Amino acid sequence: MRILKIIKILIVYRIDKLIPNIWWLYPIKFILIFIPFAYNKKGRLPRGEKITNTLEELGVIFIKFGQALSTRKDLLPDDIGRELARLQDNCKPFDNNAAVQVIEKSLGKSIATVFDDFAIKPIASASIASVYTAKLKNGTEIVIKVVRPNIEAQIQDDLKILHKLAKIANFHPELKRLRPSQLIAEFEEIITLEPDMMNEATNAQTLKNNFKDSKLLYVPEVYFDLSSKNILVMERIYGTPIGDIQALKDKGLCLKTLAENGTKIFFTQVFEHNFFHADMHPGNIFVGDDGTYIGVDFGIMGRLSKRDMRINADLFSGFFHRDYEKIANTFIKAGWVNQNSNSIQLESAMRTICEPMFNKPLGEISFGEVLMNLFAQARKFDAYIQPQFLLFDKTLLNIEGLGRQLYGDLDLWETAKPLLDEIMAKKVNVFDKLKDIKNEIPEFIDNLDKLPNMGIEALNNLQNININNNNQTDKIIQQLQKNQKQQVFLIIGLMIAVLLF
Repeated sequence: MRILKIIKILIVYRIDKLIPNIWWLYPIKFILIFIPFAYNKKGRLPRGEKITNTLEELGVIFIKFGQALSTRKDLLPDDIGRELARLQDNCKPFDNNAAVQVIEKSLGKSIATVFDDFAIKPIASASIASVYTAKLKNGTEIVIKVVRPNIEAQIQDDLKILHKLAKIANFHPELKRLRPSQLIAEFEEIITLEPDMMNEATNAQTLKNNFKDSKLLYVPEVYFDLSSKNILVMERIYGTPIGDIQALKDKGLCLKTLAENGTKIFFTQVFEHNFFHADMHPGNIFVGDDGTYIGVDFGIMGRLSKRDMRINADLFSGFFHRDYEKIANTFIKAGWVNQNSNSIQLESAMRTICEPMFNKPLGEISFGEVLMNLFAQARKFDAYIQPQFLLFDKTLLNIEGLGRQLYGDLDLWETAKPLLDEIMAKKVNVFDKLKDIKNEIPEFIDNLDKLPNMGIEALNNLQNININNNNQTDKIIQQLQKNQKQQVFLIIGLMIAVLLF
């Protein structure tokens, strides 16, 4: 049974030692004294290595969880965060005959009917799927991403176990601070979507549409008519892996330009499109012979609302202007810390993190690390940072590391600032704001007739409480009733003016 295998691995690594002082675990700890395999070198490893190795041995879903958890360094002790960061997708491919069955079942036809030159050996294999190459009947080269058989059932089974482990962790004060149940819930949202190839296909097409007029990023063509929940058929791309620096040099590509373009691509996705590739590690990025970035693997995408984007902009602005009061207030307004938090103490904590950074040249500052350190410092104020911001910061760290691998003197801010200024100028454009208001008018009209009555009802509710000045409340109600029609006409007049733009 799966649960017995998991229990054995947990015992081998003595994970029980990481959650002490839970009274009902004492009998279990006593029993472990008599289990021979509980005495081994693995059980004496440092806790970071112990946790990471355990996840690796537990299998693909636990590895995925470890990868997701590694992005939550704001919640993790440094030693555990460092070890989890080394987790990689490096899984054995599943049976090739099983892959063929999945493809043919999804297509409703034999492979030979739809494809030529189908290669039975995969060119890549990860925790969720393996990738095969083939040609369409018209000669177009394609790749087929095939989901592992029964992966969804395995995900659901392992998620149930993870939820149970989270409940156990909640009994320990130190582990409870990590919000284990919430972390599992966040992970569940990501992992349950990843095996759905139609979700990835839609992500890829959205990103492709966003960059249709750009020469910075190319996204392979998606063949929706051949794709399904279990397989994704896309154009096969050829390019140089962006991590192969020597090959890029041999092709005569400018590494400085590549580093700057990677920065521009990321900030354009975040601040203009509010939709970004959240898994931009070197294995998912290639470079064409003309220097164009080519992206693959769109299972994990980040989305930022307009409010999220404004919060990010305020944080960047506060940092570069050394306005720690603004940074502290942004944390409070974002709801990341308790509204009753001492803003002066929070401001001081932000200053402690940021100020030493200004002793470095701007080109040496890691903005991803600054944000992560700010999030970690805010943890002392019982902060909870929404997952989309941690996903943003994880991707920013990837982009910074990649950019400086290409060009060691990359000044991220010098590259991003003109682009951010241009994007933010568009965001605060008056006419664009009027268009936003125009889009909201239908819903506003639907609720328009309720507004005066809602105000009157609220004041009537106040009357039901012992309010000293009842006469004044009566006068306000009478005035609202008297001006109700005038208010409606005024609002409609304003909306008509908006509609003219």
